[in-house]
Amino acid sequence: MFQATRRRLALWYTAVTAVLLLLFATGVYLYVRSTLVERIDDTLNHVVEVVERSLVIEPINLQKDQLRVNVEASFRNNADTTEDDHIDLEWFSPTGKLLWSTFSEPLDIPIHNHPTGETVRVEGMGRWGDDDPHSGLKTQDGLNAPLPLTALLLRQVTQRVERGRQVLGYLRVSHPWFEVTKPSRQLIFDLALGIGLMVISVAATGWFLSGKAMEPVGESYQRLKQFTADASHELRSPIALIQTNVQVALADLELAEIEAATTINYRQQLKIVERLTQRLGKLVNDLLFLARQDSGISKEVFSPCPLDALLMEVVEEQKLLATEKEISLTLNLVDPPLELDPELLENSFTLIGNWDQLVRLFTNLIGNALQYTPINGRVNVELTRLDSIGIRYTNSYLQIKVSDTGVGIPPESLPHLFDRFYRVDPARTHQTSQTATATTTGSGLGLAIAQAIVERHQGQIQVDSVLGKGTTFIVTLPISLEN
Repeated sequence: MFQATRRRLALWYTAVTAVLLLLFATGVYLYVRSTLVERIDDTLNHVVEVVERSLVIEPINLQKDQLRVNVEASFRNNADTTEDDHIDLEWFSPTGKLLWSTFSEPLDIPIHNHPTGETVRVEGMGRWGDDDPHSGLKTQDGLNAPLPLTALLLRQVTQRVERGRQVLGYLRVSHPWFEVTKPSRQLIFDLALGIGLMVISVAATGWFLSGKAMEPVGESYQRLKQFTADASHELRSPIALIQTNVQVALADLELAEIEAATTINYRQQLKIVERLTQRLGKLVNDLLFLARQDSGISKEVFSPCPLDALLMEVVEEQKLLATEKEISLTLNLVDPPLELDPELLENSFTLIGNWDQLVRLFTNLIGNALQYTPINGRVNVELTRLDSIGIRYTNSYLQIKVSDTGVGIPPESLPHLFDRFYRVDPARTHQTSQTATATTTGSGLGLAIAQAIVERHQGQIQVDSVLGKGTTFIVTLPISLEN
């Protein structure tokens, strides 16, 4: 599935780039070709001007009002020069009769005034066969005999020469079209080669980038599969135990006489079922909470929450468990800085958040600290306000530290501590402290939920632990949330 998606992405990259390159190459080709045509037209017009200025015009029979062009004197010096430039000249009488030409054979093209330049197609051979294979001459069987081609393309400019109202004749200047087609073909070859190499490079790059783009998707998919497997495993155990206890309870009901001992056993089975059901319900609620956080569909209401009062409430609730385990649980509220605005001093520990989620966050952290702290240990909760110097309360935070003197966490487990369903190896924690009461009855979702709540409040959670000495969780929450 991922390989097919990767191929489609690479194909789209390549196709889009190929289309863009083709459009770019077409624009370059049209621009270069039009530039070549304009250059030839400019050359032809310049030749027309030069030749027209060099024409020898003389009167006919000594009549000043009747003029003619001395063809021999006018074109004797221009023939060699134009031949070097692959330019041919033709001079026509006012009636359109060809009087002089540099072509080896006359062109069967009617004369008409066209000073802007035109491309014509003629049959026959020209005089540039030795210079270009497309000009009108071929060599056959290694011989130098000229052979006429089927067609010859010329670029021509025709200018009518006048003196006053008298038309002296027509001057037509021709240039071989291969001066345009030859570089155009070379440009097409170069552009095609460049586009081909670029498309191959883009295809390889697209394949590489699509692989990089698919990596997060693959990782998410793997996490989803792992999450599903872990959830199935966690749900299987309580369901199996519930089924077993229900079967035992039903078997006891089938006895003919229900004795007192049977009644006690029946109640014990139902209590076990109740505990397992509660455990299963808590697991489902945790999974539902994480799923809603991941999808972004949760719509919690955020309002001002006095964090000091919230922590007092949570600590008070957890003191019963701390007393049973003979653990000292304390709450320390660090006084806010004296330079704090008196108007805000009363609400110095108030932030914008969701009360229920924050209660769940610190209940999980303090509960974990009590669970993994041995008898006669200590758990301390500290609340501090942090203000940035020079900025008026725009970067104010509340920092909460939950420290214990418990068994600690192995260094190799710290990077995975907030992974879902992850639990530290119980054998290692038990070896660290024989008196620790650490258990693995939890689902491994407590810290994952804590991290999700902290991120939902745009905060950060960190952990610092020394194996055998204790663990400290540091939660930093902004007082106001950014939109």
